[in-house]
Amino acid sequence: MALALRRKLHESVVYIDRDSAPRIIPSGEDFLLEDLPVGTRVIYPKPPIKGLPNREAAIRYAINHPLDCDPLYAQLEPGMRVTIAVDDISLPLPPMATPDVRQTVLEILLDMLAGHGITDVHIVIANSLHRKMTPAEMKRMVGAKIFAEFYPDRYYNHDAEDPDGLVLIGETPHKEPLRINRRAAESDLLIYVNINLVPMDGGHKSVAVGLCDYESLRAHHEPQTIRDSDSYFDPQRSALNHKVTRLGKLVDRTLNVFHIETALNNRMYTGQMDFLLKNEDDFSSFDRMKFEAVRFAMSKMPRAAKRKLLHSIPAQYELIACYAGRTEPVHEKILQKNFEQYSIPINGQCDILIMGIPNISPYNVNSILNPLLVQVMGLGYFHNMYRGKPLLKKGGVLILHHPCYDEFDHEFHPSYIEFFNRLLPETRDAFVLREKYEREFAENPSYIQMYRRGHAYHGAHPFFMWYWGENGRQHVGRVIVAGAENAHVPAMLGWERADNLQEAIAMARSYMGRSAEITMLHQPVIAVCEVE
Repeated sequence: MALALRRKLHESVVYIDRDSAPRIIPSGEDFLLEDLPVGTRVIYPKPPIKGLPNREAAIRYAINHPLDCDPLYAQLEPGMRVTIAVDDISLPLPPMATPDVRQTVLEILLDMLAGHGITDVHIVIANSLHRKMTPAEMKRMVGAKIFAEFYPDRYYNHDAEDPDGLVLIGETPHKEPLRINRRAAESDLLIYVNINLVPMDGGHKSVAVGLCDYESLRAHHEPQTIRDSDSYFDPQRSALNHKVTRLGKLVDRTLNVFHIETALNNRMYTGQMDFLLKNEDDFSSFDRMKFEAVRFAMSKMPRAAKRKLLHSIPAQYELIACYAGRTEPVHEKILQKNFEQYSIPINGQCDILIMGIPNISPYNVNSILNPLLVQVMGLGYFHNMYRGKPLLKKGGVLILHHPCYDEFDHEFHPSYIEFFNRLLPETRDAFVLREKYEREFAENPSYIQMYRRGHAYHGAHPFFMWYWGENGRQHVGRVIVAGAENAHVPAMLGWERADNLQEAIAMARSYMGRSAEITMLHQPVIAVCEVE
């Protein structure tokens, strides 16, 4: 099939033939060049939607023309107590080039608040049970001026373990409690500034999850809810979203909340790394030269240096939408823009699905993609990038490409180390882990102090990460890791291993048959596959 004909199927879907170029597959900190079997379907991201020409004007317009409520300026009075909550460093991925869109929104908000005689203003990072951001990360996110004026007394991380800093605002009719940040709950006005990178972000999740405590999160971050979410990227079919919506409605009944939601395009890489988003058949000689230069340079670097380099390359995201006002109408508009950027029509499921796992995740910014996070990306996020049906048939084979090194960040992920080495050898059953061990880790005094005083993820966080892959585990027949540098990590996760991609494909075909349909989700990519 000629290239032109292949491209007519959809600009983001290509089929491999005998003349096709090898494909680039990320594997941890490396980028490999692999030949795929003839007939393999490769799914690429959509081209970026053109960014708004003036993001400051777009933000001001949204604030002054909100959905289903009065303009922000009409709600302000001198002497008010105002809290602005912002998403943490897990969004966007990779971190965007400065100025971060949160900085732009904050500059506009703070100027407006000061103009109305409001001086009691706090900025709270809605990190929930994620690690607390470092001062350097906080400064980068909001800019030097805001950081100097507000840090540390009026610009700080939410603390989900501070007994004096939390307040119970009620419970849902389903007896789900919600305890959130006291400063936010007791403010005259709570403004939430959100980046909606994917369709599971934002909306009711922002306050009800970002500013809550462990007991509140435990009500919905549990195995059965995750199993019943089909998928996370389809809010209408996500049990997790339904539970969070109940909690969010409680927030809206109790507090005065003004949401500002933003959507970005998918300009994840530009310049020297822009070849990662292109179809390899369309590479120019310059693209090939850039790829070979990057691959050669990184082959000479130790893993830690490669990791540091990749984390230092900012994404050139652009603002494509901004809406403000009440939670649900604002979020509905932003979701429409998300799906416009990410949705790709796909004709049918596959028997074998190939995914390279890059060194990028919401939970390893400036850190290591440890084995649990490899599982999160493969069986959690990438498996759930669909609406309608999963990309992989029930019982199919998932091939992940990653070295699966047995490395953990002792500062950021201390409880992960114990979870992986102590608990997984006993059981991989998510329900057993929850009932037998989750509370032990959550209430461990050492983990609590490392979360509160340092930059560690909460003691219960590795459990939530294991649950995150639960519906993927129930759906996928086998997981094979290509390029795993050891047998230990795949075995602990319940996976098989292969030395390379060709061996992994041969193994998968031995299970699914020689005529098995193969798809590769080209990474790094954010795509929502609309599977027919």
